[in-house]
Amino acid sequence: MISWDEVIKKYPEANFLQSPEYGRVNEILGCKVFEEDFDGKAWALMIVRDAKRGRYLEIPCGPLVDWNNSKLVNEIFKKIIEIAHNERCVFIRIRPQLLMNPKNIKILEAMGLEKSPMHLAAEHTVMIDLSRSEEELLADMRRQTRYEVRRAGKLGIEVLESGTQAIFEEFHAVQAETAKRQNFVPPSLKTLLAEREAFGDKIMIYRAVSEGNPVAYGLIIKSGLEADYYEAASTELNRKLPGAYALLWQAMKDLKSEGYERFNLWGIAPAGQPNHRYAGVTTFKTGFGGEVVEFVPAHDLVISKIKYLKNLTVETLRKKRRHL
Repeated sequence: MISWDEVIKKYPEANFLQSPEYGRVNEILGCKVFEEDFDGKAWALMIVRDAKRGRYLEIPCGPLVDWNNSKLVNEIFKKIIEIAHNERCVFIRIRPQLLMNPKNIKILEAMGLEKSPMHLAAEHTVMIDLSRSEEELLADMRRQTRYEVRRAGKLGIEVLESGTQAIFEEFHAVQAETAKRQNFVPPSLKTLLAEREAFGDKIMIYRAVSEGNPVAYGLIIKSGLEADYYEAASTELNRKLPGAYALLWQAMKDLKSEGYERFNLWGIAPAGQPNHRYAGVTTFKTGFGGEVVEFVPAHDLVISKIKYLKNLTVETLRKKRRHL
């Protein structure tokens, strides 16, 4: 099997959701995981998800393949479908690293895929180009964002990073309170600790502190050429102090110095959806400049049509309830 480093060279668009480390996260959590390199021609990390509405095979931000090579795409999907059948899956869910455009949608539809009722990984996001100088990064920010970054420095807000179990437990507790205020479902402590175990020094929690008091937190995962602002949390102090601004700016500088090419801010609302769950963070994230990127939405390949109808009904209602 080819190494992850070789995969990254061939598919620089890849992120941590196709990495062996993410496979290990899911194994720790009790999921069955498959890694296939298709004789070096493509790559897919596949996770068997057990849900009451039906078991399914998940391929987040994959498979990694030359989607313009229809013969190769058909070849690897035969293997993926075979695995899904063997695992008694109702359907296969994928969200490839393909930009949203009519051509790419037609490629997916030609494979018999149909749009999923739920998302899988961040379909709308902001990508920061870390190859730019710090001066250019600052200049690319919205004026208000640049002001808050500089105000954080004047206020003496300090940003620290750590990967200890204690900081993960602290992050979990603060995020639980954040989730109550902002009405979202946070990951469990078990999941966070599994991520810490699997990713090692490639996962860090940044914490912005004012006079010893925590203001904002950010969980950042690094893999390949990309780093991802994957989870966040804040205290009530963040309403008054620019802790989150200080945190992201420090992370950008650190990641740039470590040689990462891009910083994925991971999840904003689609344009024209003011009631979307991510609407509140969209203004904040887009203020840092960068490029707003839209990937194709998650798509499903149905294996069992009758059983899939139950899943479709449940997830359609859930999407509406969660304002997604």
